[in-house]
Amino acid sequence: MDTREANRALIDDFVGHLASERRLSAHTTAAYRRDLDRLADAAAETPLAQLTSQQVRRALAQQHAGGLGGRSLSRRLSAWRGLYAWLARQGIVDGDPCAGVRAPKSPKRLPETLSPDVTARLLDAPSETFDQYCDCALFELIYSSGLRLAEAIGLDVSSIDLSTGQVRVLGKGAKTREVPVGTAACAAVRTWLAQRPQHASPDEPALFINRKGRRLGPRAVQTRLARLARQQGLDQHVHPHMLRHAFASHVLQSSGDLRAVQELLGHASISTTQVYAHLDFQHLAKVYDAAHPRARLKPETPQK
Repeated sequence: MDTREANRALIDDFVGHLASERRLSAHTTAAYRRDLDRLADAAAETPLAQLTSQQVRRALAQQHAGGLGGRSLSRRLSAWRGLYAWLARQGIVDGDPCAGVRAPKSPKRLPETLSPDVTARLLDAPSETFDQYCDCALFELIYSSGLRLAEAIGLDVSSIDLSTGQVRVLGKGAKTREVPVGTAACAAVRTWLAQRPQHASPDEPALFINRKGRRLGPRAVQTRLARLARQQGLDQHVHPHMLRHAFASHVLQSSGDLRAVQELLGHASISTTQVYAHLDFQHLAKVYDAAHPRARLKPETPQK
């Protein structure tokens, strides 16, 4: 086995570890593999155990020059560190060439979200067809409970308890959490469940299905939400994660409880949730500028 094959074999073993032992999702492990493949490309004929910090820095610099942003490079560097930490535990390497290496910083981008009025306009669209009843229940539930798209389409009928207004969600890292479901979402799901038997396959446990009776896929949901936004006359592209962002920012604006929002979203770290505090501040700043009498005063023009 030559060096390139040996490096790929180590990466395969690590990705297998992520999937089987850490139980990361297929989407996450695929992202790890893409990032680690770039490390293998950079290593070329150098064994991973002999890669130097200088080579790692050069690889990041080349990828940055190729147009990769700071956030993407930071994620890629994190994947590389994870590989070397695992290799060290296996006794394959003695050190980590990524230690002390930093990705270039990029400005923080706040997530796109929707105002309460725009969200209501989107979710109050009339439902008359099988697909529309499904969409209404799905989008209401994502907004009501702050679900990720993968979490929402991964729900089974047995995952939701309408009598108690709770849904059991399988989140990142195969972690389960219980989150509340609002009145509007419960009503939409009840209506949907009355329509679901029209096309549901007998052996399909999925809560949200297509006309073929099988679980909805992410691409179909993205397409249907974007179409609904256009039909409702919204002048911005709307994707499912914006409903999760709207949930977080609206709950935080009303409650001010960042820790509660963290638990509801299923964030492992409070730092991930803090971005919504910035969104909340932006909202408050706009309210202040519009309402405070001294904020609206124009400076006097000095007399000549």
